[in-house]
Amino acid sequence: MSRAERESFLKSFLLFFSSLGILIATLFYINYTKEIQTLDEQLFSEMRLCSFDLKCEKFEIEFIEPKEQKLYALYKDESGLKSYYPIPNSQKYIMKLAFSSQDYDIALKELQKEALYSFLPILGVVLILSILFSVYALYPLRSALLLTQEFIKDILHDFNTPLSSLRLNSAMLKKELGESEKLDRIEKSVENILSLQEHLRSYLQNHHQEKEKFDIRNIIEENIYMLEKNYPDMEFKVEMPKIELFTNRDALLRIVGNILSNAAKYNRRDGLVMVSYSDKIETLHITDTGRGIKDAKRIFERFYKEQERGLGIGLHIVKKLSDELDIKIEVKSELGVGSDFALNISKLIVH
Repeated sequence: MSRAERESFLKSFLLFFSSLGILIATLFYINYTKEIQTLDEQLFSEMRLCSFDLKCEKFEIEFIEPKEQKLYALYKDESGLKSYYPIPNSQKYIMKLAFSSQDYDIALKELQKEALYSFLPILGVVLILSILFSVYALYPLRSALLLTQEFIKDILHDFNTPLSSLRLNSAMLKKELGESEKLDRIEKSVENILSLQEHLRSYLQNHHQEKEKFDIRNIIEENIYMLEKNYPDMEFKVEMPKIELFTNRDALLRIVGNILSNAAKYNRRDGLVMVSYSDKIETLHITDTGRGIKDAKRIFERFYKEQERGLGIGLHIVKKLSDELDIKIEVKSELGVGSDFALNISKLIVH
């Protein structure tokens, strides 16, 4: 299940389950209050019967002088329930029947237990229905995603033939005409298209399902080795120990590779690209002395770019892959000074 599918499932489930749960809880609460009223009425009825024959053990019976008490009425306070009745042939005393607060609390707890035992099975049914509803609601989204993915895969596959033809013909032209600036531009354009293919393939794969152990420093050094050939005037530094991770290697390679490539591509002449590691917060830093970023909050948006070069999807894919691998990524940048990409890899480290 992809990140978008998980998010859609959770939102649908929470909406359905919470709505029905609140509705059912409200109905049970209303029913519970009615049960309390029924209990009070039942106790009051038993008190009236008891006032005739005095054959009742659950009530306390007292004979008191009348004051302002209302006869044949139920009183309810902190001491419990009580009611007052006249005594035949007596004007000096009245009868008081009382149901203690302790006994009343016990009766209320019994009602609460009955309500809870009835509520929990229904809540369980709602839980199952919510899951089934969420899965059912997920089918249209999953079908649309699969259709899009298959469409992109078909396009990527169809790219191979014209790209192979372009690379072959440009190589043959180089042999016939020698070095040419126009041919170099054609080859760079082909390389950009190939890079775009790799980005799209990475975007479509479920990287969270394929994990392995590897040393992240080796990945960084492999990337820097390739970049040093393309940027001979650039200085690259790696100041970090060997760190073993357990995650998808290809996805992490794509994340680190894209950030390092941008750090070199948009750097100043004779600039510096530094890779360091903060052991306390288990965070990898990729710092450059480049142009800086105007709006660092938007750089992970799809198709957002501040330079004419590129397509604006490289860092969007970096963010997507980082979310899949559970890497928290933050960016700090200052125009004319450089940028710092911080990757928190604490959840991937093999301790």
